[in-house]
Amino acid sequence: MKNIFFGFVIGATTLAACNDSNNKVAENKNDNRDTAQVKAQAGSSTATTATVAEVKGTTSIKEIVTTYLQLKNAFTKDNSNDAASAGTSLQTAFKNFDKIALTAPQEKLFEEVADDASEHAEHIGKNGGNIVHQREHFIMLSKDMADLIKTLGNGGQTLYKDFCPMANDGKGAIWISETKDIKNPYLGKAMPTCGTLKEEIK
Repeated sequence: MKNIFFGFVIGATTLAACNDSNNKVAENKNDNRDTAQVKAQAGSSTATTATVAEVKGTTSIKEIVTTYLQLKNAFTKDNSNDAASAGTSLQTAFKNFDKIALTAPQEKLFEEVADDASEHAEHIGKNGGNIVHQREHFIMLSKDMADLIKTLGNGGQTLYKDFCPMANDGKGAIWISETKDIKNPYLGKAMPTCGTLKEEIK
């Protein structure tokens, strides 16, 4: 082992004495630069991938929130058919949600909430013309949305959590809105301003 080591040292010394040693050093520096550039490009590529993932996640939650708000607005106008259409779209938005940007705890919560929320959205979508039944499912869907927004954010817009004390057979129910003014989806045109603002979500 020692002989190999000394042989290596002698060989290295001989190479250092050669006329082309400067060229070899220069080549090594160039190789190091090339390696550094490759690593930098790889790091840049990884960063770009992460950014795309974050954008996808943000876009997905925004789509879910936007579709939920369309559903809520249909109920404020007592429009059962528009609510059914929005319910079907919301079910699709949950299905197409890109979970790549989520942490493990976020993904777990999303899966728990999405299953329940999608079921309520499906019931709303399949019951056009039966607004009473649709609103029953909207109560639970709104709870799911509040949990989802609390964990994954508001989709890039200011939202408001409102509360109607008369909904749900007098037990009360929340909903999420994009406007500060109260527009009640549970009582619709009968009592459009019934309710209170509970929380601003920024």
